[in-house]
Amino acid sequence: MDINPLANPKGSKLICEICQLPAFVLCKSCKVTYYCTHEHQKADWVSIHEEICDKLAFLRQPTPFLPSKEEREKRQNQVQLMKIELIEMSRTLAQKLLFEGKHDESVPAATQSLRYAIDVYGVATIELVPSYLILGEASVGLNKLVQAEEYLTKAQWTVLKTPDCPRSIKSKLYRNLGLLYAAKGDFQESLINFADDIYHSSEEFGTDSIRTSGGYFHMANVFFRQGKMNIADSLYRQVINIWHNHLSEIIKAKVPSEEEAAKSRSRMIGPAKGLFEELSSGLDAAQDAEAIQILTSIYDIRDHQVNRQAQDVAKTCHALAMLYFVLGDIKKAKEFGRKAIVESDKIKDDNFSKSLVEFMKLCERQGTTN
Repeated sequence: MDINPLANPKGSKLICEICQLPAFVLCKSCKVTYYCTHEHQKADWVSIHEEICDKLAFLRQPTPFLPSKEEREKRQNQVQLMKIELIEMSRTLAQKLLFEGKHDESVPAATQSLRYAIDVYGVATIELVPSYLILGEASVGLNKLVQAEEYLTKAQWTVLKTPDCPRSIKSKLYRNLGLLYAAKGDFQESLINFADDIYHSSEEFGTDSIRTSGGYFHMANVFFRQGKMNIADSLYRQVINIWHNHLSEIIKAKVPSEEEAAKSRSRMIGPAKGLFEELSSGLDAAQDAEAIQILTSIYDIRDHQVNRQAQDVAKTCHALAMLYFVLGDIKKAKEFGRKAIVESDKIKDDNFSKSLVEFMKLCERQGTTN
């Protein structure tokens, strides 16, 4: 909805949510968010505003008069909790967009998270670092390396002056620094930072954690760019093994055996429903997107290698098939399952072939219960 800034009350200044320039457009849903152009309104809507429009309507409305201290404290707590929820939601969505390669779209969401993090926690606290890191990574993806360095320098300074900074945050900082140096072509410095990322992530989560696998993946990409394929392949293999084991454990824990499923069906009248527990990767939307990005990237590399190893391709396909299975995309799960079977026929591994056949049966069973 277009507005005329001259009609505003004297002393009020409306600024664009995206660029902080004078605003001429109002969101007609929340009626508290302004933009300089319809283009910026659309960019914000696609990135984050659609998800938080109602929250902003609550947070930015004039504070109502509340007669009692208890009511005022209750409202203050509600506002604070909603701001924290908005910070987490914005960060998760921004990170998800990054993993999907939508660097431009991730910036408004990341900026929103930073804005409210400053409001809630202050201007120089460790709680701001995740937002700085997302903005830094988005800037690297957009090839705005000077801007990326500014964000990461702020994050690094905050980490250095926080003695009890969690290793999980240090890991993400070094990962982003690694990406920045890789974009600059400084591969040696990039590898040093990825090694620090892996060290801190391993200390926090373990060497075989899916949260550590991202460091191995990015380090492998650097060696791949340098043409050092033996090292890159070894690291890609490590990543696939980590994800393959993680996803196998999820399916094993959540999906009944064929014998258990048969017993359950025999006790039911009508269609067999509820045989599967609710499946998920155990991660949030951003981490699910990261898994798809990592495994798909490795598959593309494996699939186009001149001297491709059938075993590597087969295991990568199986990992992707299991990932799509737990995400509920049975069509893609079957697609990568069939590719894994084709590759497994070249290596004559009976145990692996048997596990693939069992997996395809699971896909069929899951399809009949949906």
